[in-house]
Amino acid sequence: MSKEHSKLIAGTMNWGAWGRKFNISAIQERIETFLTEDITTFDHADIYGGYTTEADFGNAWAKMHIDRKDVQFITKCGIKYVCEERDYSIKHYDYTKEHIIWSVENSLKNLQTEYIDVLLLHRPSPLMETEVIAEAVSELKNSGKIRVFGLSNFTPSQTDLIKKYSSVACNQIQFSATHLEPMLNGELDYMALHNIQPMAWNPLGSVYKEAIPQTIRLRELLQKLTVKYGVSDDLLLLAWVLKHPAAIQPVVGTTQIDRIKNLKKLQGFELELEDWFAIWTESIGTKIP
Repeated sequence: MSKEHSKLIAGTMNWGAWGRKFNISAIQERIETFLTEDITTFDHADIYGGYTTEADFGNAWAKMHIDRKDVQFITKCGIKYVCEERDYSIKHYDYTKEHIIWSVENSLKNLQTEYIDVLLLHRPSPLMETEVIAEAVSELKNSGKIRVFGLSNFTPSQTDLIKKYSSVACNQIQFSATHLEPMLNGELDYMALHNIQPMAWNPLGSVYKEAIPQTIRLRELLQKLTVKYGVSDDLLLLAWVLKHPAAIQPVVGTTQIDRIKNLKKLQGFELELEDWFAIWTESIGTKIP
């Protein structure tokens, strides 16, 4: 991954029809706010908003006259999602050469840009043919339509299959204080060994989404830590992810202007060692192994 990509990534999944249904001016306000906070990388997928959010973003972006070199666009392909915009009979995956190239060209049109900084395969398919994927990726790179190729939600063995024919720069996985598996099952170790940049979707986990023993324990601890550190609990959860030595890039899904501006407090902030382990302990509900 390029060093130009921001440490935090702005996730756009909830900007459109799947969430806040922002109009052009609201999208522009979010773009401007993220850029003001030095968050320059925007995460998309073709399916977001039922295949509408990329175009919503692109329509707003095109009117802003920001230098394309100052931002980075990530997008994903491969899922065929049943919705009004597509007449698929069932949700499925398609990693044929034709579909990958068509999907990228469609994203370029929707985002109103000449290139995608990072293309990710959205989810692994049991039917994917790695040589076919490599042909598509090579053609897209050679034509300048994508700059970097990576994966999303791929295991180490699935990544090895892709790496047989294509270099893999990054893998966007689920990781948070409530979803610990990648740091325990070898996924993050594998990425560190192979110089693959980890990105984390849903980095706040389920702390705010459900009230179960795990999240109740974490909320009680976070209340104490917010007093100790003087920062909000969502920043503490992001700091927990950022402290991992794999240099994980969290994909931040917030759409609230005040919370976006609050992210600047993460600069230079770090959890103390025992507090990092305390969050892990409360997540599992027992002493660490």
